[in-house]
Amino acid sequence: MPGRHYYSKFIPPSLSMSELICQKLDNDATDLLIDKWLERPHRPDAYYDWFQRIRERRHVVNANARKEQILLWNKGGFVPENIFTRTVDTGRLIPLDRTWVTHVYHHKNMSRLNMMPVIFSMLPELMLLRGMHDRGCDEIYVIVTDLKRPEMDEVTEYFKYVCQNASNGPCKPSVEQKINHDHMHLTHLLDGQRRTPCFPQLDLTLRAIMHEKRPPFIVLFSHQTMSYSQILFANSLFVPSKEVYHDFPSGCPNPGCTDNCCELIRFPKKGLETASVLCHKRKVRYRYGRRVKAKEMCNWIDCHVCFSDDMAQSGHLCDGGSEGSVVGSSEGSEGSIVEEPSAPRILGLVCSRCKLVKYCSPEHQRMDWEEHRRVCTKPVDA
Repeated sequence: MPGRHYYSKFIPPSLSMSELICQKLDNDATDLLIDKWLERPHRPDAYYDWFQRIRERRHVVNANARKEQILLWNKGGFVPENIFTRTVDTGRLIPLDRTWVTHVYHHKNMSRLNMMPVIFSMLPELMLLRGMHDRGCDEIYVIVTDLKRPEMDEVTEYFKYVCQNASNGPCKPSVEQKINHDHMHLTHLLDGQRRTPCFPQLDLTLRAIMHEKRPPFIVLFSHQTMSYSQILFANSLFVPSKEVYHDFPSGCPNPGCTDNCCELIRFPKKGLETASVLCHKRKVRYRYGRRVKAKEMCNWIDCHVCFSDDMAQSGHLCDGGSEGSVVGSSEGSEGSIVEEPSAPRILGLVCSRCKLVKYCSPEHQRMDWEEHRRVCTKPVDA
């Protein structure tokens, strides 16, 4: 029939074909969960101790200070608006207090499950991943399953292989044969264990989300007591840095547990070494035609100026951005900005105190100061 969609392992599917139920948790629900997490009775715990260690790691002045991933808690109490992280897509330094909408896909047999605890169980990880992305993370996608650990590993390897070998058009006959074999194997395996959703629906929904919604990552959540949830990253650029998250808590409810076998969500503490990445090559076209490219933009959240060679040649800069003006005192006591000494004026103005952010103009620095002042401190000498 004309216009009818057919399920195929080699053609991007449509979400309208999915039989899974989508439950949406809005920004208010996320705010409520964050408030409950901050008020949890067992504080201090492993997460709080980890953020305390982050607070002790003062940033050092170096040439890559504005390009590397960084997490800072310099001032104030333990609340998201005082903890800042570097975004991997725009290079901005912004707080963790931004909320998101969560789309939870689950089988109809799981309708009685309350999805709020699902998100609460991995809230710290989602907060950090949300903070790492300036754009594309206003909505987070979660697929709820009941897979056990070995099954989750096999499903993860299947999706990695498919996305890396068959997501950009026709593939080799040997690749097609392997995908067909693995798909049939997983279908029979999960059907034999009576897993929900069935593997074809899981495969269809995940690939449809990646194709239509294009998120930086997607979470496969397992509510099995002896399993973990998996984060699938769309590109290696979106993976948390090993230097920052190497000692991140495992996610076990027991604050003193360090056994990775108890983790509730497989957070890539060792960076690319342990991350599940659907596309490893930075220059390859992913998300069906869209390229992944890190940028360095003006730290004012509503500014669209990008500091790059292309922008410099076009001269597209906000008014006053090429003047190198200074705001506040000459010592930077008010978070003043000074012209970057080793770069042309057109490439932006650097905060003279922390040297972690850039602005296209003094006006945008003043507009961003109310937020940036919560993290702006002098760095430690290298």
